[in-house]
Amino acid sequence: MSHVIVIGAGQAGASCVAKLRSEGFDGQITLIGKEPALPYQRPPLSKKYLLGEMDLERLFLRPESFYAQNDITLRLGQSVDQIDTEAQTVSVGSDTLIYDHLVLATGSDPRRLPASIGGALGNVFTMRDLADADAMAHAFESGKHVLIVGGGYIGLEAAAVAAAKGLEVTLVEMADRILQRVAAAETSDFFRDLHSSHGVGIREGVGLKTLTGDGNVTGATLSDGSALAVDFVIVGVGITPGSALAEAAGVTLNNGIETNAKGQTSIPNIWAAGDCASFPYRGERIRLESVPNAIDQAEVVAQNILGADKEYVAKPWFWSDQYDVKLQIAGLNAGYDTVISRKGDANSQSVWYYKGDTLLAVDAMNAPRDYMIGKRLIEAGKSPGPALIQDPDTDMKALLKA
Repeated sequence: MSHVIVIGAGQAGASCVAKLRSEGFDGQITLIGKEPALPYQRPPLSKKYLLGEMDLERLFLRPESFYAQNDITLRLGQSVDQIDTEAQTVSVGSDTLIYDHLVLATGSDPRRLPASIGGALGNVFTMRDLADADAMAHAFESGKHVLIVGGGYIGLEAAAVAAAKGLEVTLVEMADRILQRVAAAETSDFFRDLHSSHGVGIREGVGLKTLTGDGNVTGATLSDGSALAVDFVIVGVGITPGSALAEAAGVTLNNGIETNAKGQTSIPNIWAAGDCASFPYRGERIRLESVPNAIDQAEVVAQNILGADKEYVAKPWFWSDQYDVKLQIAGLNAGYDTVISRKGDANSQSVWYYKGDTLLAVDAMNAPRDYMIGKRLIEAGKSPGPALIQDPDTDMKALLKA
């Protein structure tokens, strides 16, 4: 009987095993995850879960009964120590499991502050998994002062939760502006204004120099020489692909675990999907850190294990919730040279990215119609001229028929 082992019980791993069964695979399936919880959604951790608006059970992707009913063996709270690609085995504690196909869905790991600048002090948190959210929940008390290091989406989402719960919030971003790596200045301006209106102190072009404290963090010195008294710190300075296990096994890496368009790694019966995997996209190689990518890529891998010989065609989209604003992003803006902004009301705007005459991506803030139209245009390979997008009288829906 064929045995598929999936390492990583996040969104990609859970999607892969579910797809294998729904596509009729009747062999053995084992899903191994280092966290003790059932596979769960990550996005709500820094939003509704931290706000206390979503309980643990609602985080779970599927109930425990699903795995039993589908004869999927769960090994949760366990880590894989080694992969032997020649013997086709994985070592989990004292057990050795034999696989016919192995799927690496090992996700990503948050970057942490060095211990040399106080990163190992108590009450210095990252925001990546359930344990992180649970560990910091006690600190979210009205009147406390939180320092958030990093002005990307994770940092801004944490700032929004903290401000909503009545904390004093200072956010530092060492780049010239928040969201500089991922968005145009127009999107940065929108979110800077939004956070400022909720009392968040945003300091751009300012980095963290050191954290101080005896056991727990109590203070921070910034790169401009200023000092802050803080009760806790949230670090949101990016993630790195979880590729250490693959590297140790001799699987080729390239900004994560390198796969071909079908999800195969350099070793044919080893596959990869989700945050950890890099894959071909429009003549380049990319790695997408998003829930839709984790699901879609993992499902294609499952189909290919069963012989579908299908290429994964990514349709990048992302979202972020902050206060009463829902940001939806379609496409990838890498290489843009023109930005067009469409204003709605005071709390609504969309930002359109072009490279030459080609539409690359859309950021839509409380503008779901613009998002959906932009997404459909990008997926269809259509690029209405920037002047049309900029014209407030343009019938946006008609652009889809052009």
